[in-house]
Amino acid sequence: MKKQSEHINDDLLVKYLLDITTPAEKAAVAAWLTEKEDHQRYFEHFRLIWTESKKLAAVSTVNENEAWTRFQQRVGSNETTARIVHLDTGVNWKPILRIAAVFIVLLGAAGFWYLSNQSTTPMIVSSGQQIKEEVLPDGSQVTLNKQSTIEYAAIFRKERQVKLEGEAFFNVAQDPGKPFVLKVNDVTVKVLGTSFNVKSVNGKTEVIVESGAVEVTKNNNSVQLRQHEKAVITADQTAPSKQNNTDELYSYYRTKTFVCNNTPLWKLVEILNEAYGVNIVIADNKKRDLQINSTFTNSSLDSTLQVIGLTYEINVEKSGSQIILK
Repeated sequence: MKKQSEHINDDLLVKYLLDITTPAEKAAVAAWLTEKEDHQRYFEHFRLIWTESKKLAAVSTVNENEAWTRFQQRVGSNETTARIVHLDTGVNWKPILRIAAVFIVLLGAAGFWYLSNQSTTPMIVSSGQQIKEEVLPDGSQVTLNKQSTIEYAAIFRKERQVKLEGEAFFNVAQDPGKPFVLKVNDVTVKVLGTSFNVKSVNGKTEVIVESGAVEVTKNNNSVQLRQHEKAVITADQTAPSKQNNTDELYSYYRTKTFVCNNTPLWKLVEILNEAYGVNIVIADNKKRDLQINSTFTNSSLDSTLQVIGLTYEINVEKSGSQIILK
């Protein structure tokens, strides 16, 4: 198992599991565990290897004293370690040292074995009622909109495969040797390194590229997308259609900003309904395609509707659970 040099190292986690950390080391591990969910997952993998080491220790021929000495040389002997191992004569530490020794010696092999098996076990992350951020094993960043789910392997091998239900923005880490492949409905999105948004609602899939390039495929029919382009695919279409993307509304759940550039009123209303969980309807069909050119940043729904009403001469009325635009 590799060292987590960016955050913490495996030797310190061994000491933590043995409960021989100094107060400062213990605090460092606790802080690291609360930083990110992937830290907690890594630690759980690590602890599982420790648990398996208990089983191996019973039949192991590893010299625990020699292994323990090598471990102390790596992490540095301290008073806490010495006191626990040598002075606490009321406790039989030999079985614990044997487990630790097996763990230390077999950490790489056991970690490789465990993570190899983990690579075929899917990780499933759902956002529920909250917008959720997730970091994939390759460092790619995903922002999940509400009521969305992604599924991926704990370890990416030859290909970085991810499944999506709902909507998410992907900022993909570059790795030319491992193509990033996203599956949503019966659509495939392939990319090496880029950022893009994918939305799937009622069988309709929309892919918008923010930077870089992607390939969108359905039924062996593909289109290449670059910045400010999008593909739209419905359930009854056999191939994706390529279009220009003229607004930034797709990013509202990440930026908390609604950016309209010649955006038709019906599209803004659709996004407002989604964002605030309300039911806004346009009563005057002549105003459905009214072009909106405004930016709403960290605004409440009421203030946004007030600006729309004053700027575009639209009456805003509330009737029961509906908000009516006339």
